[in-house]
Amino acid sequence: MNWTAIAAVLLALAVAFGAFGAHGLRGRIDDYSMSIYERAVFYHFVHALGLLIISLIPRVPAAVGWLLIAGIVLFSGSLYLLAITGVRTLGAVTPFGGVAFIAAWALLAWSAMKKG
Repeated sequence: MNWTAIAAVLLALAVAFGAFGAHGLRGRIDDYSMSIYERAVFYHFVHALGLLIISLIPRVPAAVGWLLIAGIVLFSGSLYLLAITGVRTLGAVTPFGGVAFIAAWALLAWSAMKKG
């Protein structure tokens, strides 16, 4: 996988989604929904940046990258949709994304300790 390219696309999307939230959603959704949307952008950006960083580390298990992508889609994706639609049941998906993030970082730590 070209993790650097995927990370760059995800980072571009994070900026675009952030701009959309700041300019396209401001005044259209309530403050609570805006805070949810901003949290989605923050986690999207941080984990896409994490994916970029791991792309520079030799011999990182591919599963780390896939878990980060899954986390962005599930965690941030569900929060984006929740904020925009107001459908609260989408919040049930968010923890699965959080687990994917935790698993990605734990796997990276395990892999680094195993090599070190």
